[in-house]
Amino acid sequence: MLELKKLHQNAIPAALEKVERYRLLTQPRLAESICHDILAVEETNQEANRLLVLVLTDQFGLNSNSLAKRAREITAKLESEYDRNYYSGIIAERLGKSALDSHTPGSNHDAYEWFHEAMEFYDQAEKLHPEGNDDAILRWNTCVRQ
Repeated sequence: MLELKKLHQNAIPAALEKVERYRLLTQPRLAESICHDILAVEETNQEANRLLVLVLTDQFGLNSNSLAKRAREITAKLESEYDRNYYSGIIAERLGKSALDSHTPGSNHDAYEWFHEAMEFYDQAEKLHPEGNDDAILRWNTCVRQ
């Protein structure tokens, strides 16, 4: 079996940029792999953990349960209470979007429940938001418009 090679510490900033690039190119598995490489070197890297949550939720589809569970586990490791609430909201919101996109019986109700949960997390995040960061408000409004 082949062994993974370890990323150099000084390559982490460039690797984080690559995660963003691969997300924009809709290559979430490549982005996820890079996040794991970063976290193997620097386990508590908050940016890599935040990006990993986003990369996992980028992959939501009909079978999102295991990805959502992994994303929640990572979210629990985030140091900032704001981040824990905001990214929990992202997970719920994207589960709602996934439910809407499924067009299965009952999916509209499921989506409503997920969007409602996301909005509760965004409300909490808004109370803790860093100065000049209204991301939780923007996400809350997106849920309302769904």
